[in-house]
Amino acid sequence: MEPLKFKRASIFTKIIVVVLLIYAAVTLISLHSRIESAKADAAELARQVDEQTAANAELAYDVEHSNDDDVKEDIARDRLGMVLPGEEIYFDN
Repeated sequence: MEPLKFKRASIFTKIIVVVLLIYAAVTLISLHSRIESAKADAAELARQVDEQTAANAELAYDVEHSNDDDVKEDIARDRLGMVLPGEEIYFDN
């Protein structure tokens, strides 16, 4: 049996392999940065969803208890800046 002979790769083949490896590395680095950016965007959107859910719950409570005098007073004080007649507000700086 004759020993196997390996044909040496030409310089052209080596250049193509190196170029393909560089392309793959650049593509992977780019993809990694895009994934990290998408994760950051997803975290920001999740935070916004949590804030909006809390705001919606507060508004739903206000609607459900819209006939309650205490809720009306809280809304008038907190959101509209109103005070009762004769009431004085002091600000502590």
